[in-house]
Amino acid sequence: MASRTYSIEGVNNVTEFIFWGLSQNPEVEEVCFVLFSFFYMVIVLGNLLIMLTVCVGNLFKSPMYFFLNFLSFVDICYSSVTAPKMIVDLLVKKKTISYVGCMLQLFGVHFFGCTEIFILTVMAYDRYVAICKPLHYMTIMDRERCNKMLLGTWVGGFLHSIIQVALVVQLPFCGPNEIDHYFCDVHPVLKLACTDTYIVGVVVTANSGTIALGSFVILLISYTVILVSLRKQSAEGRRKALSTCGSHIAVVIIFFGPCTFMYMRPDTTFSEDKMVAVFYTIITPMLNPLIYTLRNAEVKNAMRKLWTRKVSWETTRK
Repeated sequence: MASRTYSIEGVNNVTEFIFWGLSQNPEVEEVCFVLFSFFYMVIVLGNLLIMLTVCVGNLFKSPMYFFLNFLSFVDICYSSVTAPKMIVDLLVKKKTISYVGCMLQLFGVHFFGCTEIFILTVMAYDRYVAICKPLHYMTIMDRERCNKMLLGTWVGGFLHSIIQVALVVQLPFCGPNEIDHYFCDVHPVLKLACTDTYIVGVVVTANSGTIALGSFVILLISYTVILVSLRKQSAEGRRKALSTCGSHIAVVIIFFGPCTFMYMRPDTTFSEDKMVAVFYTIITPMLNPLIYTLRNAEVKNAMRKLWTRKVSWETTRK
């Protein structure tokens, strides 16, 4: 793929792309099929459990759990854009996706990925207000403001992803159609374009990099201020704050580390990209429910009540 044939702008002879997938070794693919099928099942069931717990446990009135509910929903959608296709492809020799399907997948990855970044940022702001301005918390984080913030995360995600797709769609693809990846992402797809993609690559990197770096800096500042302010709290107050903030910080590190490696760099691809992508498209959505459940006493109590209600209901039926 080192040599590239340039064609007239606008010519597009490619109707489908071929993925190289995670591995070309059939034995490795069989192991990956079992492993990632299990991971995806955990993602769906774990995040649905959190959503059910928040709704049935009447936690929706708390802004933190209001956003946690939508974070779980976005995690399911985000992983569903890539995981089912990847799992099915592990069983077939030729892994293809149509041109339209590729563009839709690219849109979905960036839409839900960017929305998740913004939701994590909003959740950091929520924790900042709760710990640093507790007396004004419910006034500042009222339902109307929470709804506006949530709408902003979705609009921001849409604008980011539509820019990424618009930059790729106008490029001509006339020859090579093999993608060294397991899903359509901007950098691997740009390598196949039959024209100079330097300017597009710079804009793509600026778009993704600004969002990733900007959000990460805001998150670092928020949690630094929170941790500094905890010195004034009582021992019990510090314990509760660290319990909720600890889970948030863990999710931020797990999610932003791989994203930073992938999108805050020039338009280049590395052999490690596929494994790094697995981390933020599958591993992070799978770990989120475990992190928020194990680190949060309120969620665990709500789950116990939900389980008790289920057991008592089944006993009554008998």
